[in-house]
Amino acid sequence: MPRTLTIPACALAVLALTGCGTTTGERSGTGALMGAAGGALIGSLSADAGAGALIGAGVGALGGYLVDQHAKGNID
Repeated sequence: MPRTLTIPACALAVLALTGCGTTTGERSGTGALMGAAGGALIGSLSADAGAGALIGAGVGALGGYLVDQHAKGNID
């Protein structure tokens, strides 16, 4: 897959799977794991997979938390 398609494909996969789970902890945890994997992949394209994984984990955990809160009706 060309690099121009790899990044959007990974981002789409992470966003699609962030909401997996039924509790806040599960959703945040799965978001963090998938975000770390996606971030490591994207970071490896710029020769810094570790930083990409850390950033991805943080963004994934936040995304999972926000999806959980939206599903519970706490945010619109």
